[in-house]
Amino acid sequence: MSALLELRGVRAAHGRITVLHGVSLSVAAGEVVALLGPNGAGKTTILRVAAGVHPAESGRLLLGGRDVTGARPGDLARAGVCLIPEGRGVFPNLSVRDNLLMMTFAGRTRAEIEEIAFTRFPVLAGRAGQTAGTLSGGEQQMLALARGLATDPAVLLLDELSMGLAPLVVGRLYEQVAEIARQGVAVLVVEQFAAAVLGIADRAAVLVRGRIERQGDPGDGLRAELSALYLGSAT
Repeated sequence: MSALLELRGVRAAHGRITVLHGVSLSVAAGEVVALLGPNGAGKTTILRVAAGVHPAESGRLLLGGRDVTGARPGDLARAGVCLIPEGRGVFPNLSVRDNLLMMTFAGRTRAEIEEIAFTRFPVLAGRAGQTAGTLSGGEQQMLALARGLATDPAVLLLDELSMGLAPLVVGRLYEQVAEIARQGVAVLVVEQFAAAVLGIADRAAVLVRGRIERQGDPGDGLRAELSALYLGSAT
């Protein structure tokens, strides 16, 4: 499969501290790639570089084979890159309906956006007039996903979808993510807890100290290696 999103030899820093050391990673259309690793490994920075939110010091970012290195976040968003950050990113003081209304900038009507959101997440239809901040954590994450899908993304970047949620809720959310990928979207998912995402991932990459230590099939072999990779037993 040809890559829809690709990072080639990307280095990135926070201030004077380099956090990504030549990372190369790709995601094809219809594929779910799980990006795993301990806290502080640089996983979120990869997503932010891919969305144009954080600059790469060197290396290249490609979208559909086209070099978009240095492109502004708004330009990448219009080209189909959607980042759903850690913490869900909904407006807690607005209603569910008004959170969705804000996505009409993407060119769809309010009715179209609500149809997409409420078809995929029926529970939100019953909460349409409710203030987003009063939703459960899982419902807020559904709303964040619904907002992102309103932009009709080609690439979906998800950061710690499982954070603070019960395993049953996480499982249902990842079932939706798998369905999104089946519609041809390239999905890159950052997770600290591998068990949450490996069941739906096509490939997995493990990031340790800003370097990809392993990429490949997300099967039992990877699961057996994770503890050693996370703990840094390899020197």
